[in-house]
Amino acid sequence: MKLLLINPNTSSPMTHAIAQGAKAVAAPTTEIVAVQPSFGPLSIEGHYDEAFAAAGVAEQLRLAQESGANPAPDAVVIACFGDPGLEAAREITRAPVLGIAEAGFHAASMLATGFSVVTTMTRTCIIAERLVQRYGFEHQCRGVHGTDIAVLDLEDAGSTVIDQIEQTAREALSRDRSGAIVLGCAGMTTLCQTLTERLGVPVIDGVAVAVKFAEALAALGLGTSKHGDYATPLPKVYTGWASPFGWPKR
Repeated sequence: MKLLLINPNTSSPMTHAIAQGAKAVAAPTTEIVAVQPSFGPLSIEGHYDEAFAAAGVAEQLRLAQESGANPAPDAVVIACFGDPGLEAAREITRAPVLGIAEAGFHAASMLATGFSVVTTMTRTCIIAERLVQRYGFEHQCRGVHGTDIAVLDLEDAGSTVIDQIEQTAREALSRDRSGAIVLGCAGMTTLCQTLTERLGVPVIDGVAVAVKFAEALAALGLGTSKHGDYATPLPKVYTGWASPFGWPKR
């Protein structure tokens, strides 16, 4: 199967790191195709960044589907913890589309009665909290904690960065009385094994679990419903710089 892994920011080193993490857990028969938008922020650390990132997700999925040289993806993973563009992506494909926050919450709820999220900037905690509410995990998620580590600092995370995330996770486990940690950034994927060993509890990397969930759904022949609000977008002309995004493509 072909799995399209979209990093919604425009950091090539992060796209590479996320792809390596996905390939490490993917089945031998799964082809991981990692892409990033042609425009937008280098990192996503707020609502403004997310607005452009969502458009970038739509751009990359459209390109993947409309390429005459290659088959369309069998599944899609959006590798940003804000799940930007998730609903729009589900409108424009029949393939299953998973966001790493939604996948991470589901995995954690299967492994512990309560979990905590450890993310990057404190200012983005509200974004994660709103996702918790939207996905219906208010009773399982016992806290969202920021480390105030910039997303791009994760590209070359040294011992100081790992120690800071570990300390925040330990405090979260104790304060929230949680049994698992969900890592709140795709850029933390390379740190998951180390943190699992240090903390002694399940540490969930949303990229890894989203890849495995996506493989399972595709293998079962399950795809995004085209009945109701995930129906194919209505024919519409877009103008200005967004003109290539009109549906269907002209």
